[in-house]
Amino acid sequence: MNKMVQIYFDHNATTAVDGAVLDVMLPYFQEEFGNPSSRHLRGMTARRAVDRARGQVADSVGVQPEQVVFCSGGSEANNLFIQGAAGYLKPARIIVSAIEHPCVLRPAQELARKVHEKWNLRRLAVDCLGRVSLDDATNAMREQQPGLVSVMLANNETGVIQDVAAVAEKAREHGAWTHTDAVQAFGKVPVDFAALKVHAMTLSAHKIYGPKGAAALIMDKRLLLKPLILGGGHENGLRSGTENVPAIVGFGAACELAKIRMAEIAARVAAMRARLEQELIEMGAVIFGLGAERLPNTCYFALPGIEGDTLVVRLDKAGFAVASGAACSSVTPGQSHVLEAMGVEPMLARCAVRVSLGSANTPLQVEDFLKALVNTLTGLRNMNSAMV
Repeated sequence: MNKMVQIYFDHNATTAVDGAVLDVMLPYFQEEFGNPSSRHLRGMTARRAVDRARGQVADSVGVQPEQVVFCSGGSEANNLFIQGAAGYLKPARIIVSAIEHPCVLRPAQELARKVHEKWNLRRLAVDCLGRVSLDDATNAMREQQPGLVSVMLANNETGVIQDVAAVAEKAREHGAWTHTDAVQAFGKVPVDFAALKVHAMTLSAHKIYGPKGAAALIMDKRLLLKPLILGGGHENGLRSGTENVPAIVGFGAACELAKIRMAEIAARVAAMRARLEQELIEMGAVIFGLGAERLPNTCYFALPGIEGDTLVVRLDKAGFAVASGAACSSVTPGQSHVLEAMGVEPMLARCAVRVSLGSANTPLQVEDFLKALVNTLTGLRNMNSAMV
């Protein structure tokens, strides 16, 4: 039985490890397997590898190596900032956008639930295109003294890019610590830590053709955080535990490649997305965030009357991997909180499908997808007509 070759259009969920990244990682699984904290030759070799990767990650966002704290994933890094900062600050208002990833929303909610600590959670409104309201940010900070502010750089569902620097500037005026989850934006658009004016920023390897299990919290040198994990004092005491050397090495290599390839990949995927959206609009699709600045690879659309989950399953059988929302939220199905915040009607939100293109995708694959989509829609509509 021949296995179907599936075309992968879900790069916002994760990416395949680039061959060049894998090649760099492989020696650290068997040949150079030392513990970076050991003082013998193998340990020192592993330490140099981690240090080199730290420099590569730092260089990719314009910071110094000592500002990079390695973590196991974006979720841990986001939690480290929110919970770690709360461990040092006096309880105040914590401000996040209404469209944040759950790994920002959930720890913020947990802070607000601790009645004795008196943290007050405020979610920032977004407009119909999914852009955070700067006016609402101003009001939120005037209403009550903010302690922490976190606004993502680009949304994982819509791809809409936020004006993080403007929010951060307002927050700094009020003395708040600011953070951005840049996991989805990193590697797709230029990301410069200083230009964003934040105190901390989260990055992840597996969104940029690196391995799962490696991420980083980029920190202002003056920032003080209470660690989530105590132990041997790794990562300057902020994240104890033996470093995942192969994954960290892969993260560094992926950052270096992303810096070189980003502009070329962005131009290619943007052209393919333009073609895709042109045809989708002719089919009667609604494209969420259209008109806002978006990541070049992301198209979040709905075909009214066609359930998103149903369409995803049918397209999967036709040989195309797409998503009906955020992969990290698949265990809690329901309407997208992002679309709800944008004011999208629930019936239309249920029809949402996300296509996120990547470096290996081709214009021919987009044309084949469009054909498969037309055939799938015809079949679903014929089925619906027969049931009436």
